[in-house]
Amino acid sequence: MKYIKLCFRLLLGLFMTYAGISHLTIARQEFIAQVPTWLQFSPGFTDFVVLASGVVEIALGLGMLFLWKKKALVGALLALFYVLIFPGNINQYVNHIDAFGLNTDQARLIRLFFQPVLIFLALWSTGGWKYCKNLCNNCRKG
Repeated sequence: MKYIKLCFRLLLGLFMTYAGISHLTIARQEFIAQVPTWLQFSPGFTDFVVLASGVVEIALGLGMLFLWKKKALVGALLALFYVLIFPGNINQYVNHIDAFGLNTDQARLIRLFFQPVLIFLALWSTGGWKYCKNLCNNCRKG
């Protein structure tokens, strides 16, 4: 089981690093579809959101790959990031926005069900579940 978790952690790290670099380069326009319409105050701000989320994705991806001693923290942060970007996926579905080959409502809807899987994998592969549980217990005590 240890090696399966390691494989998923490395896959998530590579995926996030690649996605983050894509935010800054080849898929920058595509990622605009992920920015919720209620957050698109201006084209410049929308572009900033895409770039900033790309930098965060790179940091989280590299953290998954190299911060072995902090893997539970990085996994918890990655899971939180997946939760925070979920409204963008919902926005893409609700507003029928084509991007990343998701050009039907059915494809966009199916994608929504993969976000909880990513959250689970981030927490499970890193021990982030335990980290979050300990954090919550410490908050209750203090």
